[in-house]
Amino acid sequence: MLNLHRNRIFTRSLFTGARRLNHDEPQNTQLASIKNKIEKDKKKLQWRTPYSDRPDSFQSSFKLFAPTNRNSELVELMQQPVDLSPSAIKKWWQSRKDGTEAFMQKFIPERHSTLGEDLASAHFVVHRGGSVRFRGQKEWIKMDEEENYNLPQHFIPNLVLEEINCDNMNLFYEGLENIRRLRYLKHLSFENVAKFDDWCLDRISGNSFPSLEVLNLRRTAITDRGLHCLYRLPSLKVVLVDDPEKNIMWKMMVSLLEEWNPQMSVRAS
Repeated sequence: MLNLHRNRIFTRSLFTGARRLNHDEPQNTQLASIKNKIEKDKKKLQWRTPYSDRPDSFQSSFKLFAPTNRNSELVELMQQPVDLSPSAIKKWWQSRKDGTEAFMQKFIPERHSTLGEDLASAHFVVHRGGSVRFRGQKEWIKMDEEENYNLPQHFIPNLVLEEINCDNMNLFYEGLENIRRLRYLKHLSFENVAKFDDWCLDRISGNSFPSLEVLNLRRTAITDRGLHCLYRLPSLKVVLVDDPEKNIMWKMMVSLLEEWNPQMSVRAS
């Protein structure tokens, strides 16, 4: 009697296992199909890889100190006491606006591949309040009072950008990658750009400006330590700063640059 009961249990378990296998087979097929779709979507989204993480992009010497995981910053923020004072709320709101604007200024490869480097850089600068001048033109192109400006909307051969004026712009480090590979650019100005610091100067110096002759850095946040990267600009003749004789460190850095490139002059005006 006991053996008969055991045989019934064993037979029932076999049928149950077979039934489960039959039901699992379509589920496994469906799961495999979902995995294949996910892999295909990953391949399609590879073009969204951040430009700074691509192997062919310029790597700043300061990138060594850049955080790769921002979780520690979040934990640190959560450990701070809650401050609901008007000044703290205003600071938080400004930080939020700056973060949004910095994200909107990120490099878009498709724009440069469609318009070309010169025209794409011009669109980026003029759209944010700057001005540009092309070779053969006397007038500068900038926005009017109604925020309209006259720039071509498609690629034009032999359109050469010679001068860029970013004075007083709300420009972030993320946006500097949009000003790049301008082979015939001669004049570049960042006067009174409050957020332009040593990191930004390092970024600009690596953006391929072989013909750049004048660089305006007055009323920015650069220090003497940021000037060392100017060796990447071989044609540079004039560098405008607030006070090249501010202290001994500034004097020493200016002397080193002028010794390396006798044609270069670092001055206040």
